[in-house]
Amino acid sequence: MTMQQRPTTAIVAGDGVIGLATGIALARRGVATTIVAPDGPWRGASWGNAGHIAIEQIEPLASRAAIRALPARLFQRGGALALPLRDIAAWLPFGLALIGASHPAKFAHGKAALSTILATALPAWRQLLDEAGAAHLLREDGHFIVWETARTAAHGRASWMNGDRGTASFRDATADELGALSALVKVPIAGAIRCIGSGQIADLAALGLALRAHFVALGGQFEPGMVQSLTSDAIGASAVIDGGREIRADVVVAAAGAASASLVTAPLIAERGYHVEGRAANWPANLPPVVFEDRAMIVTGFASALRAASFVEFARLDSPPDPRKWDRLRNHLTALGIQFCEPLRPWMGARPTLPDYLPAIGRCTDAPTIAYAFGHQHLGLTLAATTGDVLAATLCGEASNVDITSFNLSRFGH
Repeated sequence: MTMQQRPTTAIVAGDGVIGLATGIALARRGVATTIVAPDGPWRGASWGNAGHIAIEQIEPLASRAAIRALPARLFQRGGALALPLRDIAAWLPFGLALIGASHPAKFAHGKAALSTILATALPAWRQLLDEAGAAHLLREDGHFIVWETARTAAHGRASWMNGDRGTASFRDATADELGALSALVKVPIAGAIRCIGSGQIADLAALGLALRAHFVALGGQFEPGMVQSLTSDAIGASAVIDGGREIRADVVVAAAGAASASLVTAPLIAERGYHVEGRAANWPANLPPVVFEDRAMIVTGFASALRAASFVEFARLDSPPDPRKWDRLRNHLTALGIQFCEPLRPWMGARPTLPDYLPAIGRCTDAPTIAYAFGHQHLGLTLAATTGDVLAATLCGEASNVDITSFNLSRFGH
């Protein structure tokens, strides 16, 4: 199959939120699509995140400012950034590449690219969830950012209020909002702002079920197993799954999150995050997510649980979790006075991250029947719906409202 031919069959490796959105977008266009993924409980970053549709995060984290702030953000100094010595072989080359990607010209280019695709994120989610009969899962109530000291409040407020935030905006929390936030915690709230324009998925498990059901209703199929390798030839592509069995299609999409590094050559690292969750005793059901910026922690109320998430841990995908991260989250919640009716459940998962903090969306240059959609770092949930639609449009030769040239892996020489 050439790049000009519309595929009639497709395989998507991965059933995270991006894999599901891509499978749906292809099936909606009449492409007979199979999603290959292991059976069992969903444990990936698609389902363990904060549920935040973060359209305000238009600046790539590969920046000179982020590098200057790195020492103060290290885990051993109370921050959220962890660089485990045991994984230095993974994070040191990645870190050097990130420094290169932080050049001001590259940063400006990346910011423009992220701004463009983030502007399409919420409209794409509205369309996808409406088609899936799950529009109720999208909340567009924004989120709060709070600070506990006057110094950090002044600095943080200036940064968020005066920076470029794309289609989002910020305002000071009202007196009533400040009162409601203060009533939730036992520490003083020195300042708070509210983002207008961001959103939240109300129930990530329900989202997964709704997307799977919609995919099947469109004629999509699931194949249990783990994709081990991808190959391409003049007429299509093959995916080798567990046991050496090969399945073929006109096009294969690598959308396996951090595990995509074993399928497509890319400088991908497992940027691991941690959360704890449980049934809250004193958290309003419809309160938007709250970022406790002094603690680098976001607290989100879902339909059936309250989740506190944090940490940027650069590591190997298979490294064991660090229990100290969960302990710190529990300590933060205790210090804040946020109460739970049951023991907190811990989770750790890997965000797929590339050195320039831009996603990888496109076709392999030397194997155009192999495509990819991964590397979305903290924006996987945010960009899932638009990524699936844009990639499917590209593969089917349709015009798209997003230019994905900046997201091609050729930028890394691949």
